Amino acid sequence: MTGRREAFQYAVLRAVPRVDRGEFINVGVILYCQAMDYLRAAVAVDDVRLRALATDVDSEAVRVAAEAIVVACREPAGTARENTGLATRFGMLTAPRSTVVQPSPVHAGLTHNPEQTLVDLMGRLVGPAR
Repeated sequence: MTGRREAFQYAVLRAVPRVDRGEFINVGVILYCQAMDYLRAAVAVDDVRLRALATDVDSEAVRVAAEAIVVACREPAGTARENTGLATRFGMLTAPRSTVVQPSPVHAGLTHNPEQTLVDLMGRLVGPAR
């Protein structure tokens, strides 16, 4: 990676076990850096925290949905429009939806190492509260 800092965008992935209640826990981060041709996601589903919101939640379904986003960042899938470039794919993955795994609004920052920034964001936004 270069020493130069580049702009990036990210969204937090939220598990919303009961969409009608709107309560969520953070389970992942999607990070996109156009200048470095980088689009990746990382997830960590905490069953205990998830069950605190809904005891009957299917945590495996949440995990599968979150992992599908990780895969979608790395591999083209779906329609041709979704695969016309990383920017388009990031936009599709961060579009608002009413599903068990939802993206937050998109935020921005600067990075010289998007892989490390993804790790840092996961620790700060998804890891256990300190």
